[in-house]
Order: sequence, then C-alpha cells, then structure tokens
Amino acid sequence: MTHRPELHVTPGTGVLRAPAAALFDGTIWHVFHQFQPRTTEGSRWAHQYSDGSPFSFEECDDVLAPEGDELEIRAGSVTATDNEVNLYFTSVTETGRSIHLAEVPDIAATVENVNDDPTALDPHVRRVGEILGDINGGRWFRSPCVVPDWRDHTDRDCGHSGWIMLAVRGHRDAPEVVVCTSPDGVHWSLLGPLELVGDTGLQGEHMVAPRIIRLHDEVKDKVCDVLLITLERDGIDASGYLIGSLVGTQFHVDKPFRRIDHGHDFTRPRNTNFVSRSNNIATHYRDAYLFGLMNGVGRLDDAYQHESYLAEGWANCLSLPRRVTLQDGILYQTPARGLISAIEESDHALMLTSIFEVPPGDAITVELTDSCGQVAAMITHYGDRLELDRSMNTYHQGDEVAVAPLGEGDTDTITVIADGSTVEVFADGGQVCPGAGRCGRRWSGGHGQPGVFQRPVRGVSFAPHTWGDGIAHECDCPYHVWVLSSR
Repeated sequence: MTHRPELHVTPGTGVLRAPAAALFDGTIWHVFHQFQPRTTEGSRWAHQYSDGSPFSFEECDDVLAPEGDELEIRAGSVTATDNEVNLYFTSVTETGRSIHLAEVPDIAATVENVNDDPTALDPHVRRVGEILGDINGGRWFRSPCVVPDWRDHTDRDCGHSGWIMLAVRGHRDAPEVVVCTSPDGVHWSLLGPLELVGDTGLQGEHMVAPRIIRLHDEVKDKVCDVLLITLERDGIDASGYLIGSLVGTQFHVDKPFRRIDHGHDFTRPRNTNFVSRSNNIATHYRDAYLFGLMNGVGRLDDAYQHESYLAEGWANCLSLPRRVTLQDGILYQTPARGLISAIEESDHALMLTSIFEVPPGDAITVELTDSCGQVAAMITHYGDRLELDRSMNTYHQGDEVAVAPLGEGDTDTITVIADGSTVEVFADGGQVCPGAGRCGRRWSGGHGQPGVFQRPVRGVSFAPHTWGDGIAHECDCPYHVWVLSSR
C-alpha cells in the first residue's frame, strides 16, 4: 500500500516545493522541480524525464544545488536552442535573492548514466553566474520566466528576436513584477515594473510566480499573451490568468483575471517551453502545456506533516500536464495526449468518464469512498456549476467547498482520474478547472476500471475519450471506490 501516484511527478524522497521549469522537444519531456531532500538542506533542482508521453517519468541527476554562500536554489525557467539549454534560477543567500544562469550544452546527455549517489549533480550543467541582481541597491530578484521576444511588437507574424523575462523583486510581503529584456539570453536589462492597463478584475492584490505564454486564439485568429499569476490570500494560493498583450512594461488587458483552477491545491503553474516548433506563428502557438504544484496552502503548509511523508518519506507532487488552448479569450484545459494508454498500462490508476444531462434543479454526484466505506470527497455537477467538498475528510475537516462555474451546454460531462494519492476531475469542455487538493487517502481499483456504482444514474453513458475542465486533487488514502448518483 503506497501513497505514491504512478503517473505524476513526485520526489524520490524529501519534499517537492514547486515546479521549476519544463521543456519538450516533441518526443522527450524534461521536468525540473524545486526539491528539498532533507530538513537540514536547502532546496535544489531535481530533473526527471519521460520519453514519449508525460506520464512515465524517470529520475536523472539533480542539475542545481546550493554553492558557496547560497542557502537554497528556487524555481525559474528553461529555454532551448536546438539541443543547448539555459536554466534560469533563483539563488538565495543571507543578503538577498538574485537570478542566475546555468547552461546545458547537450540536454540529451543528461538522461544517460545516472549516478547511483542521489546527491550527485549532473556534470553536464555549467554555471554561468548572476544575471540579475543588485540593481539600485536591491537584490531581491526571483522567480524568472524567460520566453522569446518579438521582432516587431506590432506585427507578431514577423517572428522572434531576443528574449524577455518576467521576474519578481522586493520583499515577500510587497512583491513587484518586473520586465527585463536581453538580446542573447545572457546579458539582461531591467525595463521596469509591470503595469496592468485595463480592467484586471484584481483588487490591489500582490502577484507572485508570474509566467507568460503565447497562444493563438482560435476564435479571434490572433496570437495573445496569457499572463499566469498566483495570488497569496492569507497564506492560501489562488492561481489564475489575464488575457491581453505585453508591450514593453505594459500589459494591456483584454480579459480580466480568471481562476485557472477553482479548487484547493493547484498552484504555481509553470509553462513548458519547446526546443523547436513550426516557423508559422499561429501553428507555433496553437497550444501550451502547464504543470502545477498540487498543494495550494503555500507558505503556511508543513509538508513534513503530510501522510505521505510520515509514512514514506516524501511529500507533494506535480499535476498531470494540462494542454491548454485559447478560444475567445478563455483557456481550455485538457490532459496531455497519451493518458488513456498510460492508465491502461498502470497498476492502479483509474479513469471514469460519463456523459449526461442535468435538468434544472437536479445534480449528479460522484462520491469517493475509502475501503471502510467512509466518504473522503464528493464531486457534484449541478449543470451550471461543479462543487468539490472534502470537509467530511479527517485530514480536511472544515475546508470550504470548492465551487467552479460552468458554461451552458446541451450535454454535461465529467471525467475522474484517480492515481495513487491524487484525483483530478475534468468537466464540460475544458473551460473551467474546478479544483485541486489533498485528501489524505488513496483510491482503489486498477487498470482503468470505473469503480463501483451503488445505484443507477439517469441519462449517464461512458465515453473514455471525452475530456473537459480540470480538478486536480491530492489525497493520501488507502483504498477507495467511486459512487455515482443522481438526485
């Protein structure tokens, strides 16, 4: 009996603190995550890769660890030109935080000849040094996101030239997002603070973990900027996005802030950069892939008290990668390709998909129960909204019900993916991600079987290829079955 999921990125031991960066070359996925091996050691960057689908990761040597006066290494970004890769990361010392660069001349070499010593660092990684720090007496620069800059900001069809970076500076209680540029990815200039222009939907909240992705809006037929941000609300993270365009230091908002996930524990999403793609800008930005941390408590969380750590010596995991597309200013999120095959080949992972109609005033409920018959979580589809309730769970007593609004449609869908200590739910076409959370339990079953249905459900059919919006939900329980009911 184990808490560890089969299809998610988890640390071998220790605590996964945050996704750091991800890279995809069309075949091989490289995922880097901020990782603390022991309580007495500072965070470093771990490296895992998967050949083919992003559901079967293998550990490589760590790529970064504290050196000299560094206390820890925190999250950042990764870029690639052909096979050469740049790692941008946050270096933490007693005097502040600054952004550093490391180079990997041959990323393919990092997946070969993994050292038996878990503390060993990959010899193919070469540190370049600090690239952003001590500007006007301030050294509080962190959380870099680096993407190609535009050759002409008024005509994005002209392609790219140089690089742009979003980062955070200032004390953690007063963070400020800034914009930087570079002609070569090595030498950087600070343009200034990021300015949001237009209706943001925000109430003067502090933004952290900024990420920017570009997506071709299939309805408006143009490439838009998607600004991913995380808001710290009384120690609880809330991640979301704004749609618009970044020109210099100004982000012109077309669509205000919208939650990327309405649940308890999906946070700090990181974009996946690509080694190479089509020169056609619309094709290049047809989609993107996001990984998030399945722990939304943020700085108030004590990972060393998680059931998985107490029982097995590890804590936290990344969400399944979400493929995102943009349609009329709204992100649509679905699991990455290959999930169905991965579930079929797994030992214990499960997936259930149902198509149904929910009349006004009615609802469809999925109950997740443990081997003792106790309900650990309830997912209820009301037609116009989806709710995830885990307050009856011993590990989450008193938690508020997570609520996600749903769009109108003739047919409602729900897909539940249970993998070790995680549950992710997708519903109604991908517009809304209802939630992410931990339950303190593990689900039962195996080989993609839908679980146990305790009573008949009106108007329900099963369609294994139907996808929609996501709930990512981390749990830690022994064995469970699903109960689907209507009222």
